[in-house]
Amino acid sequence: MGLFDFFKKNKSEKEEKLDKSLEKTKSNLFTRISKAVLGKSKIDDDVLDELEESLLLSDVGVDTTVKIINNLRERVARDKYTSISELEDLLRDEIAALMIQNTATFELENVKTPYVMMVVGVNGVGKTTTIGKLAWQFKQAGNQVVLGAADTFRAAAVDQLRIWSQRVDVPLIEKGMGVDPAAVAFEAVRYAVENNADVVIIDTAGRLHNKKNLMNELAKIRRSIAKTIPDAPHEVLLVLDASTGQNAIMQAEEFINFTEVTALALTKLDGTAKGGVVVGISDRFKIPVKYIGIGEGMEDLQIFDPQNFVETLFKKKSITTE
Repeated sequence: MGLFDFFKKNKSEKEEKLDKSLEKTKSNLFTRISKAVLGKSKIDDDVLDELEESLLLSDVGVDTTVKIINNLRERVARDKYTSISELEDLLRDEIAALMIQNTATFELENVKTPYVMMVVGVNGVGKTTTIGKLAWQFKQAGNQVVLGAADTFRAAAVDQLRIWSQRVDVPLIEKGMGVDPAAVAFEAVRYAVENNADVVIIDTAGRLHNKKNLMNELAKIRRSIAKTIPDAPHEVLLVLDASTGQNAIMQAEEFINFTEVTALALTKLDGTAKGGVVVGISDRFKIPVKYIGIGEGMEDLQIFDPQNFVETLFKKKSITTE
């Protein structure tokens, strides 16, 4: 079984779980859109203005909302769309077009093992839980996994990762609180190489006492990893909490300025009506959303499929003008 194959198992079950997890987001979005077109018979500027407000209130984000509405205006004018009944299809097409431009790749032919993941994100977004679920799923795919506890500025972070390593039954490289995080990362990667591991997942500090320190620390960790594997880390995964809406976008902006983020994971989609933030984040940063968290179970961290996400978002819902 390949490195990521386990994530792709039981597709129908995962699609059903995704559908349920997006219920609050779908209800939020379509309730707002239905109000926007209430009593209207054709697509006009007033309808598009109302739709713009609906998307903004659904946490899609300003820049992405403006882009969607401008594209809709052009299509309506060019192709003479007038019926309100066509608006849902037009909106779905525009969102899908934005999402599929930023699709994560899982092709690893050119990456020599161990595959090194460096995980970043502020405290409280579900970073450690995401690491634990990733470790479990990689192990279920038949991979040997090593965890590195490089968030040494918060005692609870090391303790939480230790619990996950025991739960998943994978090795944890730790040196306790207050030690050099880069030294932990170095030891974790070296251990993985010496023991022929397939995957190394390095936890990092969510926040230091100022931004400059955080930026310097992340850069130092990257350099320490590269001492053993020159082209590593192969992935820098930023974990964000979808339930925080626009705050997630601001957090993404900060971390992307600090380090070279290559992929995103959005947690807690199952408990929020702010799932529209996935659209805004994917479009704004042009960095693929690779994983989504849609529940507490081990298998509830899923590979993100943009097309499936959009289809599920619009599934069994319709804009009503009654």
